[in-house]
Amino acid sequence: MIGAVTGCTHLDQVALELPTEADKRGAVCPECVAMGALWVHLRMCCTCGHIGCCDSSPNRHARLHWEASGHAVITSFEPRERWSWCFADNLLL
Repeated sequence: MIGAVTGCTHLDQVALELPTEADKRGAVCPECVAMGALWVHLRMCCTCGHIGCCDSSPNRHARLHWEASGHAVITSFEPRERWSWCFADNLLL
């Protein structure tokens, strides 16, 4: 789980453990794959596990998931990265 961070008001939405390196191997953005698009980096929703592409990607599926679901906290799904972000609070966790 993500530790307590001063300023984030959405930690109560975090329901999943951080992904392991093994979880991240071979991961894709399913929405990009379905539309034949490319992505830059992957992010995982810490509430439901949705995998989406980052804001540097053309389609920004992780952000679109937050806007549609209200699930504000994501974590990097990139190898060797261990950080999280709250979209709503605009805060690195």
